[in-house]
Amino acid sequence: MTFASGPTHPDQTPSDQSPVYLVIGANGGVGCDLAMRLLKRGAKVIVAGRDQDKISALAESLNSKYFLCDATNFKHMQDCVEFARTAYGRLDGVANCVGSILLKPAHLTTEEEWQSVITANLSSAFATVKYAAKAMMGKGGSIVLVSSCAAHVGLPNHEAIAAAKSGVEGLVRSAAATYARQQIRVNCVAPGLLNTKMSQPIMSNDAKLQASIDMHALGRIGSAADISTVLDWLLGEQSNWVTGQSISVDGGLSSLRPMAKRN
Repeated sequence: MTFASGPTHPDQTPSDQSPVYLVIGANGGVGCDLAMRLLKRGAKVIVAGRDQDKISALAESLNSKYFLCDATNFKHMQDCVEFARTAYGRLDGVANCVGSILLKPAHLTTEEEWQSVITANLSSAFATVKYAAKAMMGKGGSIVLVSSCAAHVGLPNHEAIAAAKSGVEGLVRSAAATYARQQIRVNCVAPGLLNTKMSQPIMSNDAKLQASIDMHALGRIGSAADISTVLDWLLGEQSNWVTGQSISVDGGLSSLRPMAKRN
């Protein structure tokens, strides 16, 4: 598989000092919604993903530049961040919305599944911090990652994803301490179950869906917009005194126990 940069509008140059953001995993529900949200507030956005047809189509629809990239490959990530840094002459923030779901108890999880979960969720997050922090040294900026409520509360059959996302949160705290003097903020958002393509095996099963809804105190499953709103805030200057944080955006799943329904 060949990965290469692909600006949809190579003659486009910055006409102002609008902030510039890179959204990795922009083909997913959260990443796509975040990219659109950033553009609506006047930012320049570079979208990145590993599916050529999908990422180029998304970039065309958004009138944005794109980069074809596997976020689990460190060389791809290095090239992706460098492309984003030079596309408009600056880089103010990077969001990694890449991830996966595996719901299995540890004794049924294969070694290959374990490695896949760690690579997709933790290795991609580490690569993001590694190259984004270097690109923003001397100027400052914001790095945002996506964790999970499974890193905050014990949920059955979440061993692999809980371990990976707990690693993401440890990475956030350490990197935030390391790069604070560079004025680089590092944070993450920890969602509950979201109504996205990734969760369709659960959403399409009425019994599983109702059980999931009942676990959320607010009585509904989250949407991509619920998460992208907070990611947008963390990327922007409104949150310029926030770093090293994991913000639970999960309808109360990790911290509240809803009252039992009355018949």
